[in-house]
Amino acid sequence: MARFLVRRLLTMIPVVLGTTFIIYAAVYALPGDPVQSLAGPDRAVSPAAAAALRSHYHLDSSLLAQYGHYLSGLLHGDFGIDFGDVPVSSLIAAGWPVTVRLALTTWVIQAVAGAGLGVLAAVRAGRFPDLAVLGGSTLILAVPYFVTAYVAQIVLGDRLGWFPVSGVDAGWPRSYLLPALCLALLGVPEVARLTRAAVLENLGAEFVDTAVAKGAGRMRVLTQHVLRPSLIPIVSMLGLTLGTLLSGTILIEGIFNLPGLGYQTFQGVQQHNGPVVVGISTLLVLTFLFINLVVDVLYVVIDPRIRLD
Repeated sequence: MARFLVRRLLTMIPVVLGTTFIIYAAVYALPGDPVQSLAGPDRAVSPAAAAALRSHYHLDSSLLAQYGHYLSGLLHGDFGIDFGDVPVSSLIAAGWPVTVRLALTTWVIQAVAGAGLGVLAAVRAGRFPDLAVLGGSTLILAVPYFVTAYVAQIVLGDRLGWFPVSGVDAGWPRSYLLPALCLALLGVPEVARLTRAAVLENLGAEFVDTAVAKGAGRMRVLTQHVLRPSLIPIVSMLGLTLGTLLSGTILIEGIFNLPGLGYQTFQGVQQHNGPVVVGISTLLVLTFLFINLVVDVLYVVIDPRIRLD
């Protein structure tokens, strides 16, 4: 296990360097002048003031020099400062709890609803519940989730008043349930279909027939002999899903006006505030890699036959 962890941590280094450089280069290539954006669209900036601002934020350096300066700070836990001289770490500290609550709420809905519907479809294969799950998942995937989000916001939030339509003033879970339900529509069909396929495969396995021949009850066969080996691909997908949820909340946070990392990233792009975009993206990359490492370790916990080395 220790050798596996060391090897995985070493392989993360080039991944972190490559992804952060790509992010930095993409932000560097964005059209527009950050100094003019900082001053405002209708205000002229004198050449001396512009030169001073470019020097202060290292905008007068080359791409590699800027990236090297950013990387040097990152190694010391410094995500830099934005163009308002506000530390990016303080912006992350303010938005991180909102994004994590939204992502975890969405993830729980995806895991419970997706796995439950998948098991139901598998044990009722070829019958109405199976056809309903397959048809419903196709319908959900066919409709863009942001369209569903706008409709849900109008109907469930504005017309019926069941949920807050924006903001986090109502706290968790009321403020997060509706955006989480809309965001979960992306993952529930995939988890349900994967669970259905894994359970169907294991229902026909020889070890399941042996358990039935020994007199094991239906529920025991399903929970101990079918679901456990079926969990491995499901855990892998759910782990990756949690990582992508953290970075995939930009649109939903914008629609429901949630002040999370996605909302701040969206504002950073609009305002040409590169340090905010790069800092938050770097944090999300590191979080995604950490979640993948945890998922790999969980394989051994679920199925001891798997050897990480």
